[in-house]
Amino acid sequence: MGKRVAVVLAGCGVFDGSEIHEASAVLVHLSRGGASVKMFAPNIDQMHVVDHLKGAPCDEKRNVLVESARLARGEIQELSKLSVKDYDAVIFPGGFGAAKNLCSWAVQGKDCSVNDEVKATLQAFHSEGKPIGLCCISPVLAAKVFPGCEVTVGLEKDDKYPNTTKTAEAITQLGCKHASKSVSESHVDEKNKLVTTCAFMCNAPLHEVFDGIGAMVLDVLKLA
Repeated sequence: MGKRVAVVLAGCGVFDGSEIHEASAVLVHLSRGGASVKMFAPNIDQMHVVDHLKGAPCDEKRNVLVESARLARGEIQELSKLSVKDYDAVIFPGGFGAAKNLCSWAVQGKDCSVNDEVKATLQAFHSEGKPIGLCCISPVLAAKVFPGCEVTVGLEKDDKYPNTTKTAEAITQLGCKHASKSVSESHVDEKNKLVTTCAFMCNAPLHEVFDGIGAMVLDVLKLA
């Protein structure tokens, strides 16, 4: 029987929501792995809205759940309705929405707060010993919620990973361990059942990001 996996989205679009290619890659690899998938998002306003053509914030309000429904083809539920007993694993794609809407890392860094529903979801899966997959910037969620955990956000001190070193330093300051891994690799924290991959934290071709997310999804399904 296929594994039951919840996917938590953070909006639609790299600069203020879930990274579309990452979310799609997660769904493709879960489908290939025979998993049944349900999508969720918090019913909250986005931190702000970014005009993706101009790359600048605009004077507009959007809802995270409503925007996430674009990626989910309308098949999505409020995160508050996610029950850990109904799923074998949970995965959080990346994108700035993970750092703006699911937590405030984009503004406050390591001193950020995590959305209450997101935190409760992470804690619920963790306490049940069920795997949690995270990619791109979303591993910072685990670093905030699970002190001492191990995650990756890419290769440190490498020009292809422009934001990795600074993010890794913040993760280390939170008392967690950063594993320096390439875009094609995933890192498994066996103790906490966390599986992470850096995705677009690396300036890599799309197929390499896709393959790295595939490695993460495969490891999540193995642990589920």
